[in-house]
Amino acid sequence: MGIPSLSILLHEIIKLMYHAQCQDVTFLRLGTCGGIGIPAGSLVITEEAVDGMMRNYLELDILGKKVQRLAVLDKNLAKELKEIADQEMTECKAFFGKTMCTNDFYEGQGRLDGAFCDYTIDDKMAFLKDIHSKGVTNMEMESLAFAAMCHHANIKGAVICVSLLNRLLGDQISASKDIMEEWQERPQKLAIKFIKKRLNM
Repeated sequence: MGIPSLSILLHEIIKLMYHAQCQDVTFLRLGTCGGIGIPAGSLVITEEAVDGMMRNYLELDILGKKVQRLAVLDKNLAKELKEIADQEMTECKAFFGKTMCTNDFYEGQGRLDGAFCDYTIDDKMAFLKDIHSKGVTNMEMESLAFAAMCHHANIKGAVICVSLLNRLLGDQISASKDIMEEWQERPQKLAIKFIKKRLNM
């Protein structure tokens, strides 16, 4: 989906929450990602969202001016989700980490198979190893805007992704269709377990 489409969606949902007079709401962003130094099939609960330059804010052009909005996720919510995953989803590993959110799937993520590639495989690997050493565990295209908009609206938010591959080992997904389908259900399963726990509190 990417940041622009996600922004439109969240504007509409936040307005709906306001007009429905909902209080103490929690938003979860569920999806897939490329893992950085973690096994394929792993769950990642985002600790901090950063952009392609490792900055933890969303920069917007509003009325001809640059506006920066901090991308902050609820730490207690993330901790609760991690505990549920560790206790009830033992079929996979769960990780905390920084999520790098990019505006582009190919060059922005250092892929080699796009229409343009003005860097080498050594450049790519040096970049991926560098961000991994700085705590980045995965890469996707929505978390920064999600975190920034939730924080700006004073809404508790969390990002749960499943890694489809380890980018340090390559860019092509090798898992079978059946395995991929099972992996892609993992964020939803964690979200369901979280909702059931909250309903029973």
